[in-house]
Amino acid sequence: MSGAAEASGDRSIAAAGSIRQAVTGDGAVAHYTERSLTLPPEAFELPQAPPNMVNLPDRAGLFVGRRPELRSLDTAFERTGGVVVQAVHGLGGIGKSTLAAKWAAGKTASYNPVWWITAVTPLEIESGLAGLAVALQPALRDVLSQEALAERAVQWLGTHTGWLLVLDNVSDPVDVRPLLGRIAGGRFLITTRRATGWHGIAETLPVDVLGPAEAVELFERIYGDPAQDVQELCGELGCLPLAVEQAAAYCAEARIIPRAYLELLARSPERVLANTAEGVDGLRTVARVWRVTMDRLADTPLAETILRVIAWWAPDGIPRAYVAPLADESDITEALRRLAAHSMIRLHEDETISVHRLVQAISRTGEDAAETYEEAVGLLLGREQAMLGSVWITHAEVLAEHGHGKMASEGVLLLTIAVGNWYATNLSPGRASELHEAAMTGAERVLGPRSPITLLARQCVAHRCRETEPGRAVRLLTENVAVAKRVFGRNARRTFNARTSLARLKLNLGDISGGLSLAARNARRAERALGGDDPVILAADAVVAQGWRMRAESDPDRYAVRAAAEIERLLIKAIRVDGAFSETVLDLMWELGGVRETTGDLAGAIRMTQEYLEKYSVPPDSMDLSGLTARVRIVQLLVDAGHPQQARELAIALLAETEQELAGSEVGSRFRDALAALVVRIAPADDT
Repeated sequence: MSGAAEASGDRSIAAAGSIRQAVTGDGAVAHYTERSLTLPPEAFELPQAPPNMVNLPDRAGLFVGRRPELRSLDTAFERTGGVVVQAVHGLGGIGKSTLAAKWAAGKTASYNPVWWITAVTPLEIESGLAGLAVALQPALRDVLSQEALAERAVQWLGTHTGWLLVLDNVSDPVDVRPLLGRIAGGRFLITTRRATGWHGIAETLPVDVLGPAEAVELFERIYGDPAQDVQELCGELGCLPLAVEQAAAYCAEARIIPRAYLELLARSPERVLANTAEGVDGLRTVARVWRVTMDRLADTPLAETILRVIAWWAPDGIPRAYVAPLADESDITEALRRLAAHSMIRLHEDETISVHRLVQAISRTGEDAAETYEEAVGLLLGREQAMLGSVWITHAEVLAEHGHGKMASEGVLLLTIAVGNWYATNLSPGRASELHEAAMTGAERVLGPRSPITLLARQCVAHRCRETEPGRAVRLLTENVAVAKRVFGRNARRTFNARTSLARLKLNLGDISGGLSLAARNARRAERALGGDDPVILAADAVVAQGWRMRAESDPDRYAVRAAAEIERLLIKAIRVDGAFSETVLDLMWELGGVRETTGDLAGAIRMTQEYLEKYSVPPDSMDLSGLTARVRIVQLLVDAGHPQQARELAIALLAETEQELAGSEVGSRFRDALAALVVRIAPADDT
């Protein structure tokens, strides 16, 4: 206590400086005094900033690329008058802070001060502002509280211009609204993972990953030397700057090559992405950065569920409809919104989702990995068959690849079969055979020879090898019938389906009598056992119709009229039971058109094939093989019916379409050859 004071008399108090509270007298129990606050003279004025007042982190040294983003920041801050606020946003680890540090370091001659504040929480913002106040007036360091110093800095910012304040890693726009609302001039550069919520307070600049060449440059700058497989490693890391930095520093310190790091990443992504070199901030690892974000989404559990499910699919072009079954629409929308707001995913106008491949890698780890994998499998298998296009196969292929050798479950096996079926109908028979053979081997090993999935895989293999190994195909389907009878019974649906498949195979191999006889017996027995309207019966009827069409073609005079009558009867039944647009109805229409052609009713065959085309729908992004086949049939029928000009016009259009859609495929070559021959055949006389 400075100064001196004297007191005399009963109950008197002497004090120097300042007294906050004093209690005296007979009932007094305490005395409380506080030192007086003595402000230095400079505290009563807001100072000018000293020259070259700069406080920036040392991150610009690792900067590569980003020329468009730097130009965008230049343009944004060129505006004059009023406060300018720019929010740079993107996924954690994507290089927002490095970009901000690089740009700000280049502006120290244009702004003063250039000040960096870590702004994750409101308390950190207050601390950073207090640090600015002390830098402006060091004499106030031990005089004012942090809160008072922060207020002092806000007052200074509000009464001065020409400064640049970087608020790094802002968690929520709400945290900075009070500060921004009090400032009329100056420049704020904000970095944040929050992609939304900035309307009315800041313009936004999204930051994406580095380009491949830039990622390689960053890696080699840290690693110290050029190395093999760097481009592949950077690609596997999704060209995410923090992941590239982390990998390069780790490889340099551990003295391992990029290929070794790739192998470590494949075996244990979560552990690898949590490791960093000595002397590097342990909080700045990919795993840690994203875990912080997911902790902020803990109040929306569905967000993490979605992230863990889509982690098993391809990273781009994920239809929002694929995750719709996980919850009701409003909850799905809210979970996706929050994930996008925190830059964990991107939502696109075409109703698709994108997610970084490293976010996927970490999301595929954990105790519930197998469970979420099965959920991802179920969601894809649950898509309607008519909707399985190139988008579906992209995600299904990635999903199946994750499961191979790791999770040989029923879901994986069914998915492998489904992917094989897609390839079988989309011009890749070799790939289809490979997948179906793998599914059959896996099913027999994991589920046993009597599993329904084993039966299905065996059936698919038989269909793939019927041209190259017809004897094996017959043996496989005969075995299916025997197994189905033993396991499920003579009159079970699976048994009838097994006989249907065997009958169709026999027909396709040219055994018309044996195939038709088996198909007819099977259909009659199924109708007695299951009733008249069961889908199993309709499938059996379709094979009966195929048999009658083939019998009519083999001996038109003897069988054509009866074949037409039999198929017409089955068609009427199928329309009544299954509707006019079912797959069975289309099959029967196709067979009936063939029989009418055989009888010489070309006009009827053309009408039936045209009606088939009107009802036939092509899965999106899939090869329209059935439609092309039907139109080729119409060309041939038009030629036979004496309409060469109409046939030629259709054939030329089909030839151009085939060359565009089926280029490079074996099936496409067959289509082109057949169409080219037809065009030549019906060429006008003056064309030859």
